[in-house]
Amino acid sequence: MKTSNTYAGIPAEFAQLEKAKIVLIPVPYDGTSTGGKGADKGPAAFLKASENMELYDIETGTEAYKQGIFLTEEVGENSSPEAMVNAVHSTTKHFIKKNKFVTLFGGEHSISIGSIRAFNECFDNLSVLHIDAHADLRKSYNGSEFNHACAVHEASQKVNLIQVGIRSMDSSEKAYMDEDKTFFAHDMVNDAYWADKVIDLLTDNVFITFDLDAFDPSLVPATGTPEPGGLLWYETLDFLKQVFTEKNVVGFDIVELCPNKEDKSSDFLAAKLYYKMLSYKFTEEDSEDDYDNTYDASYKSNSVNHMKFDEDED
Repeated sequence: MKTSNTYAGIPAEFAQLEKAKIVLIPVPYDGTSTGGKGADKGPAAFLKASENMELYDIETGTEAYKQGIFLTEEVGENSSPEAMVNAVHSTTKHFIKKNKFVTLFGGEHSISIGSIRAFNECFDNLSVLHIDAHADLRKSYNGSEFNHACAVHEASQKVNLIQVGIRSMDSSEKAYMDEDKTFFAHDMVNDAYWADKVIDLLTDNVFITFDLDAFDPSLVPATGTPEPGGLLWYETLDFLKQVFTEKNVVGFDIVELCPNKEDKSSDFLAAKLYYKMLSYKFTEEDSEDDYDNTYDASYKSNSVNHMKFDEDED
């Protein structure tokens, strides 16, 4: 992955692990995709676009990079889908335990099996907000439980899963879907209050997994399995801002960018989306303030943001 040594080329003083509040884990994996290939090139394209992005966010009046963003080495495990999931899980959990706001960029959606598993092991009463065109609820696909078509099956069994933007699924997935917590695109377009209804279903701690094919393909054509009738830019930002404002977002991942060498607009949208989400997370936080997503015992006992493990756990 040929990029600069820091996220978005930010000065080194904001990119040191010890001082950074945010960690970004690139996962260039494309081992199980069945549509368009190329998600393994997604992190590099996203990082390259980020280097050409203005780092002052007009809407929030902030410069989120000053909170500190540490870019990790990529998770390069690709010997098998299960091995990749295990590597993502262990890497994600490692940085959560370092008291960081952990984010990931894929790669195809199977990486989220590992990230969701790590966050669920670390945060009590977790909701997973799954924003996607596809249900991704298959128990197994093409002989593997770690396929991108199974991205949130495990989550559906273990956490409070809320699905938003769904407009493509197999009938077999109905057995694992809670339709009271599923927001289909064809219903959302006629419901002015869908965002409020999603918020009401979320618990205090929220992990967001965002598949870029949730957007309409007019905005993001460079994704593995585009579906017509998707989300638009400003309605998505309004919704995300509401989630970050009303809930404690503990981390997020963004997946399924399949870059097109002839049209880099999708790369830039992905870069902007990532940075907007950071801007919403840290809008009210001074860069000099300590990040309080901590596993200090006294803090855990008084916070909705407490973790499930002890400090000395691996």
